[in-house]
Amino acid sequence: MRNRLDQAINAITPLDATLEPAARAHLDDLTKPKGSLGLLEDYAARLTLIAEGGAPGIDPARIYTIAGDHGVAKTGVSLFPQEVTRQMVANFLTGGAGINVLAKTGNIDVKVVDAGSAGGPYDEHPGLIQMKVAEGTENIAEGPAMTEEQCLQALLNGIELADKAAAEGLRALGTGEMGIANTTPSTALYCAYFDISPAEMTGPGTGLPAEGVSAKREIIRKALEVNAEAIDSQDPLRILTALGGYEIATLAGLIIGAAKNRLAVVVDGFISTAAFAAAWKLCPTVSDYAFFSHASAEPGHVKAVQAMQARPMLDLGLRLGEGTGAAIALYLLRCAANIYNDMATFSQAGVDAGSN
Repeated sequence: MRNRLDQAINAITPLDATLEPAARAHLDDLTKPKGSLGLLEDYAARLTLIAEGGAPGIDPARIYTIAGDHGVAKTGVSLFPQEVTRQMVANFLTGGAGINVLAKTGNIDVKVVDAGSAGGPYDEHPGLIQMKVAEGTENIAEGPAMTEEQCLQALLNGIELADKAAAEGLRALGTGEMGIANTTPSTALYCAYFDISPAEMTGPGTGLPAEGVSAKREIIRKALEVNAEAIDSQDPLRILTALGGYEIATLAGLIIGAAKNRLAVVVDGFISTAAFAAAWKLCPTVSDYAFFSHASAEPGHVKAVQAMQARPMLDLGLRLGEGTGAAIALYLLRCAANIYNDMATFSQAGVDAGSN
């Protein structure tokens, strides 16, 4: 399985920077002062490079909301019981969650993926993809979250999702997740990948009070301690195996697969960014294809994105997950692409360009 992961990574190519001057020249010729649409112009230029110099676009787009449970939930690091993961999967499938509303508003498809939730298989549903590796991870405060084989299977499942999306003709993907207690493994991953202390990175997650955050911080410290050998190896796969989750590993694979297939991928908040960190450590080139939807209200998120020199598109105080930030950001990318494709140039409109 490691060979299959390596093959996918080796198929990822950097964007061709020599195409950017032409994209910028087109943007500068549109009927507006040069650079006046700010970051939308940057997004449009990068989407053009992803399209290899062709017309930029993100449609059709899809968000994968990927579910997984965590053994560390039994330590009380979340205000919600583990059963909520499964309950929320049902809510996604009936269209009642925040991601459903925001994706529908933005005309974006949503698929729910069971990567590792507790409770056995779900009833079949057209909006559900069943890729369960196991019924939740082990408790990371006591040992590795999963085996390397299980981690590789989750990564390959994510790559498969992206491969199938590309075959369907999709042009952009968004990441989303659901998993009670998953801010804890995400925080541990950030600490391990970027050498940040639990004291700096640990936040309230679902809304823990100060004493709960303190207890959560101690659980993360224990997780780093018992998995120190994997962390000290600095092997991204070993670290993800030791500290991650099935939904996190599947999202990491989805990000790798998106880059392999030259699809733009919008990374959601705190947990999805941890998945991106794993993908980025495995293959830094994935950053060429990634857009970070928003700055999470989870306080450690800013340190994580800074470590990867990333810039979130929005800062709305979001901390829900599910792909909600990605849904909003995909709309902004649609705006950027449409500006590039549909605005008139000065010559077309008969407008004097002045000294633009």
